[in-house]
Amino acid sequence: MAPRMDDVMRLCRETSAHDEIKLAVKNSTKGAIALVAGGSILVGGLLGGPPGIAVGGVLGALFGWLTSGQFRPLPQILMELSPDQRQKLYDQVTFYLINLVWTNKAQLVTLVMGNATLQQQVTAALLNYVTRELGSKVCFGD
Repeated sequence: MAPRMDDVMRLCRETSAHDEIKLAVKNSTKGAIALVAGGSILVGGLLGGPPGIAVGGVLGALFGWLTSGQFRPLPQILMELSPDQRQKLYDQVTFYLINLVWTNKAQLVTLVMGNATLQQQVTAALLNYVTRELGSKVCFGD
């Protein structure tokens, strides 16, 4: 089953790259922003005492503000999915691939990309997954 899952994950990455789908990273970076903000406050406090804490807090908040609302390419996010998330996405996409027979990743991508209806179904399943399961906002193109 693992090779088939890899095939479907590549199909999802290729489809989302073709459609230039991006997701808002606002929710997925909250932990990283808090870590950077806390780290900048700590370093500021160690290096500059109380004024350093203030400067570190301002820098951490500025970093958080700059990165909130940015979009990342969906293919990159798909590479970072947990095994459980990959399985859920696989289950949703393979519903539309039930009648296809393929031997490798490239053949699967070619079969789907060559069939407009099938490509739309896979894209719809992918968008449904990222909006419902990941709770992300979707953006197309630049």
